[in-house]
This record gives sequence, structure tokens and C-alpha cells, in this order.
Amino acid sequence: MKKRTKIYISLAVILVLVAGSAFAFRKQLAVMAFDLFLSKRVENSLQKSYQPLESKDNTPTKPAEPVVYQNKPFSVMLLGSDQRKDEPARSDTLIYAVVRPKDSKVLLISIPRDTYTEIIGKGKKDKITHAYAFGGQQMSKDTMEAFLDHEVDYYATINFQGLKDAVNALGGVELPIQKDIVNKGRDHEKFTVKANKPIYTGEEALNYVRYREDSDFNRTKRQQVFLDAIANRMLHLDQISKIPDLLDIMGNNFQTDMQPKFIIDLAKQVLTGTEAQISSYTIMGEGMKIDGIYYDEPIKKDVDKAKELIDSWKNPDTPSDQLMSPDDKAEDSTVK
Repeated sequence: MKKRTKIYISLAVILVLVAGSAFAFRKQLAVMAFDLFLSKRVENSLQKSYQPLESKDNTPTKPAEPVVYQNKPFSVMLLGSDQRKDEPARSDTLIYAVVRPKDSKVLLISIPRDTYTEIIGKGKKDKITHAYAFGGQQMSKDTMEAFLDHEVDYYATINFQGLKDAVNALGGVELPIQKDIVNKGRDHEKFTVKANKPIYTGEEALNYVRYREDSDFNRTKRQQVFLDAIANRMLHLDQISKIPDLLDIMGNNFQTDMQPKFIIDLAKQVLTGTEAQISSYTIMGEGMKIDGIYYDEPIKKDVDKAKELIDSWKNPDTPSDQLMSPDDKAEDSTVK
């Protein structure tokens, strides 16, 4: 009896040690499981979304990179569109992101869709959202680079219509809606999104980001909240195995010139690192009308501030604790 008791105690101690080790190294174990069971499927799914930009002579604007760089800061132009079949393509969300993988920090600079600026390649000033309608990702990239005086290393475009199906596949998404959202304008699609629901369907989430009867600034913030909410939903342990299927569901609604291996390696680095800290800054504008059409004239000091932020964050020699911080319009958050 004493011998068996000692054996049981020894087994219990071993189990505690194994469980403790598994908890301590849970991130590494998650990466190992991802490599074994999901990595190839995710890479194949991402390959369908890999769309390098082409120059005027139909050649890629930059060659495929044989080796990813995950220590240097890099920039990504994020475009969010809610295009439907009967509408021209426009980018309702425009974000210049600076990613610092080594520090697990991301800077998001939002440019409201009605911002009045020179559309590169069109030879005129217009709403920055129209660059996508005129010339797709390439014209949007050229216009954003000229507006901020900084190069864009990569782009990623997401159509919210595709995300609607992804939300439904995830069983819905949580959204912080504290007051009913009613779209009732004469020229707008009519819908109501009820407040304080525990979970929202894909259609309700899409209406949440499409609602346009308040400021462009608030609409931009709602789209950021939605993207953050769906990302957190996807990262729940019971949802990770669905990621390859979700990428397939999104299909042509997600495009990027980041190579699949680059995205996968970056994701694994983030998973095993410290929790990512995201800092946000929005370039404000002053409303004006030209020939009866509404535009936002960007506030110069806001544009200058955005350029200074990019200078600081894209410089690999800037220590993490000395990165320039957005001012009081920033919304910092920690994302797991």
C-alpha cells in the first residue's frame, strides 16, 4: 500500500510538472501545433490572396523576397472596402500601418475617406477614397505615399462583404453598441442595428460599419472596432482551427502582396512574443464644399504630426521606449 501511495504521489508530481511546463510554454506549444496541423493549409489559402501589384508595363512593382525580414519595421497600406455588386469600388477605410515586429508594436494612422488630396495618376484633387475607384490598389498606394511623404512597403485589401460570411462562420461577433443604430436617410439603405445584444450576425456587423449618418471620423472608428472585434473572435482557442476555412470563405475579398510565408512567420513571431500594443492616430479635416460636393480639407498640423510619427516608428534605430507617441486623439490598446 505504501509503495502504491508513493507511486501515485510521484505520478501526481510528474503530472503537475508537465502541466506547469505546458502552461509556461503554451505559446511555443501552440506554434508547434500550428506547424503540424494548420500551417500548410493556411499557406495554401493565403496563396489565393497573394496579388502583387503591377506597374504600367505589367511587371511586379517589386520582386518576390526570398527571405522575410521580421526585425526591421515595415509599413502596410490597409484598405477596407464595402463594395457591393451595384456599386463602384471605393476604399472606405484607409490606414497607413507601421509594424515593429521586434518590439511587438503597431502604429495605425487613419485617413478619413473624404480627405481632399491630389490623386496621383489622375492629375486632379479629389476625395482620397476615389483613388481606389480610379486605379485600384496601385493608385491608392501612390496617392497615400504622396500624401504622407513615405513609402508603402505592402498593401492589404479587405472587402467587408467577405467578412460578413466570415462573421457568420464564427458564430457572430461582439460589438460595443450602446444605442440603436438607425440608417434612415432618404438616399441610404434602411436598416436598424439594436443595441446591447450579446452577439451580432454578419449582416448586423456589416450594417454597423456601413452606417453613414454621422461623421466620417466616427465611421472610421467603427470600422476599426469591428476589425479588432473579429480578430479577437478568430483568436479564441475554439476558433483557431477555422482560420483556413475562413480564409477560403473570404476568397477574393482579401488581397495582399505580402507573401504567405511572410504572414505566417510574422504571426508565429507575434504569438510567441509579448502582447502587441497598437497605437492609433487619425488625421482630422475641416469640412468644405466644392460645387456642392462635401470634402474634408486635411488639417496641416495633423498631417505633419502623422509624418513625424512615421519617421520615428519606421526608423529601426529608434528605441522602443523612445518612440514618438500620438497625442490626445490616440487610442492605445493591447491586443492578445
